[in-house]
Order: sequence, then C-alpha cells, then structure tokens
Amino acid sequence: MNLRIQNAAITICLIISGFSYGQNTTENDSISNKLNEVIVTKEKKMFTNKNGNIKVDVANSILNATPNTIDLLSKLPNITISADKENITVIGKGNPLIYIDNQKVGMNDLNALSVDDIKTIEIINNPSSKYEAEGRAVILITRKFSKKEGSQTTLSEVASFKKEFNNYLGINSSFKKNRLEWKANFNCNKLSPWESHRIDYQIPNADIISNYNVATANTKRKQFIFGGGLFYKINEEDYFSISMNSKLQSEPFDIYTTTYNKNGDVENNVLTRSDNKSQKNLINSFVNYSKKIKSIDAQLFTGWQYSNFDQDSKSLAQNNFNDTQFEWAQNSDQKFNVGVFSGRVDLEKKFKNEMKLEAGGLYLSADAKTDFFIFNFDTNATIISNYTFDEKNKAAYSQLSGSMKKIGYSVGFRVENTDIIGKFKNDDMPLINKNYTDFFPKIQLDIPIDSTKSITLNYSKSILRPNYSSTSQGSTYINPYFLYSRNINLDPTITNQISSSFQYHDKSVKLSFYQNLDPVYSSFVFDSKNNILIFKETNFDKESGLNLEFTLPFTYKIWTSIYSLSCILNKIEDDSAELISSKPYLYYYSSNEFKLPKGYTIVVSAWGLTEQKEGVFERKPVFIMDLGVSKTFLTNWNCTLSYNDIFRNTIYEERFTINGINSKARYLVDAHEFSIAVKYSFGKIKSIEFKEKNIDDNFNRMR
Repeated sequence: MNLRIQNAAITICLIISGFSYGQNTTENDSISNKLNEVIVTKEKKMFTNKNGNIKVDVANSILNATPNTIDLLSKLPNITISADKENITVIGKGNPLIYIDNQKVGMNDLNALSVDDIKTIEIINNPSSKYEAEGRAVILITRKFSKKEGSQTTLSEVASFKKEFNNYLGINSSFKKNRLEWKANFNCNKLSPWESHRIDYQIPNADIISNYNVATANTKRKQFIFGGGLFYKINEEDYFSISMNSKLQSEPFDIYTTTYNKNGDVENNVLTRSDNKSQKNLINSFVNYSKKIKSIDAQLFTGWQYSNFDQDSKSLAQNNFNDTQFEWAQNSDQKFNVGVFSGRVDLEKKFKNEMKLEAGGLYLSADAKTDFFIFNFDTNATIISNYTFDEKNKAAYSQLSGSMKKIGYSVGFRVENTDIIGKFKNDDMPLINKNYTDFFPKIQLDIPIDSTKSITLNYSKSILRPNYSSTSQGSTYINPYFLYSRNINLDPTITNQISSSFQYHDKSVKLSFYQNLDPVYSSFVFDSKNNILIFKETNFDKESGLNLEFTLPFTYKIWTSIYSLSCILNKIEDDSAELISSKPYLYYYSSNEFKLPKGYTIVVSAWGLTEQKEGVFERKPVFIMDLGVSKTFLTNWNCTLSYNDIFRNTIYEERFTINGINSKARYLVDAHEFSIAVKYSFGKIKSIEFKEKNIDDNFNRMR
C-alpha cells in the first residue's frame, strides 16, 4: 500500500511540475507552442460522419489517454462491450469485424495494441465484399505515424484508481531511413480487476429454488505486450513487410461464492472457494508482398499469416456446507491451443472510366486442441479427454464498383467453403463432421440529390462463426449445483439485411431491417441425474429487428459534439424459451469536447440504453457518464485526468426463461475509475507505410 501511495504521489508531482513548467515559458516559446498545436489539431474534428459511418480522431483528442484499447472502444458511439470484456457489439449490427491497418485481428490483438499507437477509428456499416462475409459492420483502426524522417519514441504512464490500483506502463518507438521502416512497442501492465455477479433461478419441474452470488473475484493480472515490424519500400508501387505482435498474460484469481439451494424439502447454504490460475499467450505474425503489374495496370497483393493462442487454466475448488468445514470438491486442469495458418491473394484493377474491379481468394487452416482433466473428490472419479477441432476455409470474392449517370454502385459476391471435423481422441468416428458452401452477395447504390444531400441503398448477406474456444471442450465450476460450459455443437449465424440512409451535410438518418438464422445466445440445460444446472451458449431459432438510427455531429467555436440515437425493435425466438412481447427501446450517445485556451481540453460523454424487451431476454436500463480533462504543453508532454462511470452505473441485469428455468442475473463491473495519464514524446519520423492486409478471415475467433 505504501508503495502504491508513493507511486501515485510521484505521478501527481510530475503533473504539477509539468504544468508549472508550461506556465513559466518565455513569450516566444508560448507563441511557438501555440503554432505547433494549431498545426496538429486546429482543422481536425473529433468525430466525422458519412452515411452513418463514424470516423473518430483518436490521436488529436483526449481519447488517446485511455489506458487500453478495449476501454477506448467502449467510449465510442454505437459500440458496447460485454461485462467480461470478451465481446464487442455494434448497436443494431451485432459483432463486428476488426481491422488494424487493413489486417484482420481479434480481441487479443486489441488488448495488445497501445492506444498511443492509434490515429483514427472508423465504424463502417455495410462493408463491401472485400471485407469478407464475417460480420455486418467493420471497426477499422488506423495506426498513427509522424512525418519526419528519423526516429520517434513515446513513453506513457497511466495510474488508474478503481477498487484497487492499476498501472499501465508503455513505450512505443519507430525509425525510418530511406526505404526501410521499423516500429516496436512494449507495454507492462499490472492490473487488479474486480467483478461480481449473482444469478437467481427456479426450476419448477424439479422443485428447485436456488441462487449464487460471486461476492468476491479478485485478480492479480500481469500483462507483457510487445510487437514489432519491418517495412521495405521496393519502389513507389511495390513493398514487402513483416511484422509480429504478442501478449503474455498470467493471473492468479480467487473466487468466493455463496449459494442457497432448496431442492424439495432439502435446503443447503454453501460457501465455495476456488483457487484459480490462468495463463494466456498469443503470437501473431504477418508476411506481405505487394506488386504493381504494369502490363495490365493492376495491383497484386499476396500475404501469409500465422497465429497461435495458448491457454492453460487450473482450478482447485472446495465447499463448506451449512457452516461446517471446507471439503475438497474438484480439481481441474484445462489446456486449449489453436494455431491458424492462412494465405491470400488480392488483385485490384482500375479502369479509365473510374470503374474498379477487385477479386481475390483465401485459404485458411485452423487446428485446435483441448486437453481436459477433472478430478471429482465427492465421487473419486477422474475425467480425462482430448478433443481436436480442425477447420479449413476456402474463399473467393469479386467486386465491381463505379458510377453511372452520377449514381454510384458497388456489386460484389463472396463464396466460402467450410470443412470442419471435431473428434475425441479415443473415438473412431468424428463427433462433428460438417462441409458447407455459402454465397454472400452485397449490393450498394449511392444516389446524390445535390451537393449536400444523398441517399444510399444497401443489401448484404453475412455469416458469424463462433470463436474457436467456444466450440472446444471446457467448463468452469461455480458451485455444487451450477456449471459454465462450452458447446462444441455451435453453428454459424447467417444474416440478411437491407438498409437505406439519407445524408444531409454531415448529418444522417438510417433505417435497416435484418433477419438472423441460428443466432447464438446463452441458455440453460438441467442435468437431473447429477442435479447440476449447465449454462452455455446455444443456437436459437431466429432473430429479426428494425433499427432507426440518427447521427448528428455538431461544431460551434470551441465546442465539438456528436449525438447518436437509435430506436430498436428486436425479437429473438426459440422453441425452448418463454417468449415475452418485444418492445422498442432506445440507445443514446453524446460526446462533447471543449477546446480551451492554453492547451486545455474538456470532454463530457454519456451513453445509455432504456429497458430492453427482445422476445426472450429482458434487460434493465443502463446509463454511463464519463468526464476528462487534458492539458498539452511544451508540444511533447500531455497530462490527462479521467473520471469514468461517475455514477457507478455499470450494472447489467437480465431476465429470461428457457427450458422451464426462470433466471434473473445481475453483473457488476469495476468501471468507476479515476486515472492520471502522462505521456512524453521525443524525436520525429517520416510517414510510416505499414500496409499489412488481412490474411486470416477468422482471426477474431481466436479466444
């Protein structure tokens, strides 16, 4: 505790001394600093909007002081993050594709990306066929680079005060000389996340009333994040690049759970204590080559990607029934590893009439393995199994775009073949054996009315495949009556969507309708033989919805803001669930930035959801407000104070009835935070031209 106080005191002293130093500069220095700031930020808006596609300037806004990329995304319009920070949702669109500089990535890569490395983030609705069939929206992250040849290094320190102290320390460095470019980053994070959740449920057919409450879930998480890349510009049109990034994470975490269970006339109060250890290691590597074919005036791209994700989870649980004594319950060791290799080819040809033809193909091979060991102390039984999951994808796409009589068009299709085999080591025949081919057409028309107004029409078909770990073997022990489990039988979700948007200057309104087949949601299954309730993801029958979305940027002198409002009517259906009437609900978002004299910036942002009734699920309203103050001085120092979730409202409540089981859940997330961020940059560098493109169409599933 003394060490934490000393670290915090040192950080605050640095900020105070930095502010004082900035105020005591000479008049000439002050003028020079002001001119430099005008060059960086004067003509840049924090948010821009085109047809509902929102682009966010991270580098020149207070957002660049956010401790990590996941928290940064949670502050953006139309984006929500799940309570466990494992899933990203775009309002009205579901799970998006995620790109960093034209290369497709997943949640682990976002955790491995330094916020200081981000220039802009764009939320793209209705992506073209080039962005694959996976997902109905794209989050495109562009990294920032300087414009002077030489070197540049940025040091960053974020002291975050939540329930416990969290520390983020990072260094980013880049170098450019002639045609060769180099970039590297290293981050060391020591985190203490906290969470709590409670589920009350009843099983009338089994005469069971029960609840459990995870009152304490403390984690001591260590993260080492590093990456690097080389880019060589062969000539003005050809280049070769190689890059790698990695995240190493270890975390011991103890969970204390109190449980009440009434089965008929038998009542039990149980205290469960589980000692858990987890290690997660990710490595992701790219090799890309781009070549201009002058004979046909076309650009050819080829690339290869290899990714590996390794997780080892150990847990030792014991129970205390009715205030007696603790007795050992279960010992488990679960290992999961997935390696993915992929290669792709893209060809782009532009014609004189501004028509563009794009075509390409991809091959992907994923090999996942789960080693599962559980010893049950009550029954003295041991379960050992080895499960392998092999998936191969072959894809080809073609897209034609241009304009005809001022009407812009884009017509494309993608065809994908998927071959999956899932097999237990001791079985002769595979448990999962699937081979299917799907076609994914996409059509878009842009109709200009005049120089300030336009209409866009769009149709698309897409697919959302489950994560590799979701279709592996694995489970989490909560208490003697409750178990979280994965589902090796998950199928992908197919979506059809039509939409129309109207743009007036930078304001837009958009109406979309979508239908999902086999959507994936959480469900209950009761094992009456072992008296255990199993909670796992499963495919529901269908889902349909309407979304009316307004996006309204606004600028007046020192005030820049954006407002987003969505009216949503969504209906989820399944034969196993008790349906409730679906009702419209609202999503709202507001961000207001004030540029003040002497380098100060103030940002006030808020977002929320009204009560949601979606056929199966009923969720309580959510309202979150954040506040930030930033000061830039001496051109290369920046200090930011942030106060997040001011009203402590990051609480998620959900009700549903499935398979005759009534459930009410409540999740509390440790988002109430006060943080102090300090950044110092030195050196200058020319524009870096990393151009890695996506190789692995399924990398976002590596978790």
